[in-house]
Amino acid sequence: METGKYAKQAGGAVMVRYGDTSLLVTATASKEPREGVDFLPMTVDYEERLYAVGRIPGGFIKREGRPTEKATLAARLTDRPIRPLFPEGFNHSIHIVSTVLSIDQDCVPEPLAITGASAALCISNIPFRGPIAAVNVGLIDGEPVVNPTVVQGEKNRLNLMVAGTEDAIMMVEADAEEISEEEMLEAIMAGHEVIKELIQLQKDMVEHHSREKIEFQPFSPDPDVERTVKAYCQDKVAAALKTEDKLQRETALDEVKKDTRAHFAEQYPDHERDVKVTIQDVIKKSLRSMILHEQVRPDGRGWEEIRPISCEVELFRRTHGSSLFTRGQTQVINICTLGALRDMQILDGLGIEESKRFIHHYNFPPYSVGEAGFMRGPGRRDIGHGALAERALEAVIPSEEDFPYTIRLVSEVIESNGSTSMGSVCAGALSLMDAGVPIIRPVSGIAMGLIMEGEDVAVLSDIQGVEDFLGDMDFKVAGTEEGITALQMDVKIKGLSRKILQEALGRARESYLFILRKMLDAISGPRPRLSEFAPRITTIQIEPEKIRDVIGPGGRIINKIISETGAEINIEPDGRVFIVATDFKAGEKAEEIIRGLTADVEPGKLYLGKVTRTEKYGAFVEVLPGKEGLVHISHLDHQRVNKTEDVVNVGDQVTVKVLDIDDRGRINLSRKEALPPDREGGSKSQEHERGRHDQGRSSRDRDRDHKNRRHADRKHKPD
Repeated sequence: METGKYAKQAGGAVMVRYGDTSLLVTATASKEPREGVDFLPMTVDYEERLYAVGRIPGGFIKREGRPTEKATLAARLTDRPIRPLFPEGFNHSIHIVSTVLSIDQDCVPEPLAITGASAALCISNIPFRGPIAAVNVGLIDGEPVVNPTVVQGEKNRLNLMVAGTEDAIMMVEADAEEISEEEMLEAIMAGHEVIKELIQLQKDMVEHHSREKIEFQPFSPDPDVERTVKAYCQDKVAAALKTEDKLQRETALDEVKKDTRAHFAEQYPDHERDVKVTIQDVIKKSLRSMILHEQVRPDGRGWEEIRPISCEVELFRRTHGSSLFTRGQTQVINICTLGALRDMQILDGLGIEESKRFIHHYNFPPYSVGEAGFMRGPGRRDIGHGALAERALEAVIPSEEDFPYTIRLVSEVIESNGSTSMGSVCAGALSLMDAGVPIIRPVSGIAMGLIMEGEDVAVLSDIQGVEDFLGDMDFKVAGTEEGITALQMDVKIKGLSRKILQEALGRARESYLFILRKMLDAISGPRPRLSEFAPRITTIQIEPEKIRDVIGPGGRIINKIISETGAEINIEPDGRVFIVATDFKAGEKAEEIIRGLTADVEPGKLYLGKVTRTEKYGAFVEVLPGKEGLVHISHLDHQRVNKTEDVVNVGDQVTVKVLDIDDRGRINLSRKEALPPDREGGSKSQEHERGRHDQGRSSRDRDRDHKNRRHADRKHKPD
């Protein structure tokens, strides 16, 4: 890490390098606080530049536009572990910018952005209770590996991003190939050991390069006002919090807030903020005390109890797969759509991947929480939740060879009261099975929470919205019966210990397996057949050198097949041919034609062919699609044939035998040798009759016929 050379007018600026990956990370705060805000006004931008990988952007504009999905996720990764470490009530606008300047594919940039943001904040004038750092951890041959390379990634079963302080874990983000809770915990702790080294590096930097921090005095309500307001509203808040229904509870709390503010409006006319802050503090402390000491949650559940669950599939006839997953007051509809491989998403980013065939999108409309608002495309939250569910399900998606389809899932959140991302995982797995996608195993997910006051700790299963908002942890775990497929953890306190992590992981497994059993009651596994409205994709493997036989000059043959059958045909350079058709018969016909075009004609074998044209010297017969051979006039019948059309005409189907294939690939056929034995007896007299006819002809006529036959032979055979 280097500072003092770059971006000297920023509040703090650090150039972070790891291998040949380089990021410039800056942190700047506004000179004046933002009045009237009750949140931390911080924005994190992660700026990808295609020059970092030696590429020029596509399109007409030739410059980077809106952030890619990966850039949005990287910005969220930076935001999540540093946000809890600002002093409560600090309301200066903060802007953190990570600009990716160079990429070494063996050194991923995301952990550098987090570490660099922490370093920039530590040396800036912004109050920050850091430092923190982050690393990427893999699992190779059962052992955790910090910052694995691309080659190591081929054996990697885990992609884990872990961030933390010197003492505890702040954030975890992972996708995995069904690993155990113990393996996950060991990987997290292995990452934390390296995090400690990176934090020491930042401490050394701060000793030599740091600025005086902005003077900030956290707001504290007047003690007399706080005491009086608390005494007035505490019992009312406690009663309102024990309302089971979310909307009714929110209404009851709103009534308490309005009543309390109105009651003290005349008594404390100049202390409106004091009253407001005190009410919110009472709500938070009452909820936490109720859970910790009474061991009762707002909806009456115990710590380990999961809300009522219902699962439905096959909601809509025309979609390829559909499901409805309901858990308490969280409800998600998921739709599965199958497409051809050409429908893959093309990725234009800094990573190695150029496309992906499994896509999950997540939509969170305002009505899902009873609000009116604007819908202007996916926000950062939609992208983040959609990506988490996608990672959770990706581990069980069949390979392209086993299931050559592009798969798109869309989760529509129609009601929300906690963990819609894990609801999307469950709904997505149900929808995949309803569509007939042969997933390896079904996946479910759960969100765990935490309330911690000193030595008192409550780990909560299946948290709802208010427990997430006023709690200390949001810990989402998805997995199968075999192990974890995805993990995401955010905390609002200064990190978690190994003991709490271990307990949360163990309880999470029990919870998501309980949900999984409920899902399997609705559908026990993938359907044996695809929807009648889903495309049928047939895969044929041909020799790469025969691709030209299928395409034809200028695409003439492949376009003819598409026109005749209505099927879509995609050919890969390795010889894989994908036939896409909604009509089964159309796909079958296209497959038959292509197999014929690429099949080899075998000498000595009989074929039922079609006469394509006739000449004086014989007939051309198509024995396989696109493959013609010549039946010389002398091989049309056992008897002498004077005129080709006396035996066959264009369009006739005839059985022929392959005599040989010359070194120029020309096929010589015989109808005579393919005739059944009973034709031979009569043919001798016919041949004799033909001979008598020849005797009556002039020698000039006989010589002319003989010359024509020799001419045909020369045209059809090599010199």
